[in-house]
Amino acid sequence: MAKPPPIEELVERVERLLVRYAELQRTNELLSDQVEELTTERDQLKQRLAAARTRVDALLERISEPADGEGQKDAA
Repeated sequence: MAKPPPIEELVERVERLLVRYAELQRTNELLSDQVEELTTERDQLKQRLAAARTRVDALLERISEPADGEGQKDAA
């Protein structure tokens, strides 16, 4: 099998590089979309966590208030 001329080798390499470039662009686009989705999900989870913390703190305050009041009644 005869070796193709250098220009044909170069053309083949460029074509392969162009195909690979297109593949990488598509992969990058998919990964960017995934990052955006995960960022949105993370932000929503952070908001839910903050709301849950607020509810837990409020419940803890309600639980400790009657105990404080009962302690004063027992002392009297």
